[in-house]
Amino acid sequence: MISSNGLKVLGFVPGKDFVMCDDGSGPYIHAWMSDSDRPTMAAMEAAHNDWVAYHASQEYARKRKAEYPTIEECVHAILDDGLVELQEKRAAVKAKYPKGDSA
Repeated sequence: MISSNGLKVLGFVPGKDFVMCDDGSGPYIHAWMSDSDRPTMAAMEAAHNDWVAYHASQEYARKRKAEYPTIEECVHAILDDGLVELQEKRAAVKAKYPKGDSA
């Protein structure tokens, strides 16, 4: 499979270097505007697979971010002397979603 994310891994910019489309039969490059040569299908597929692997490896970070204290909560903790509780909450989220755990 090819994707915009895979082409971004290769250093290309959507809208500037290429335009992707999908008419229901799968994504394809509708227009190639880059001054660089268009990558081979194998290179695009490998880059897409690299992006998929990286994205999966960062699932813990996305889950943590959703549950971490907000900026507002952090500011209040600093101003209200609640840093211990804030750190406890962050530690609980880190324990719930450890690095490398993509479940």
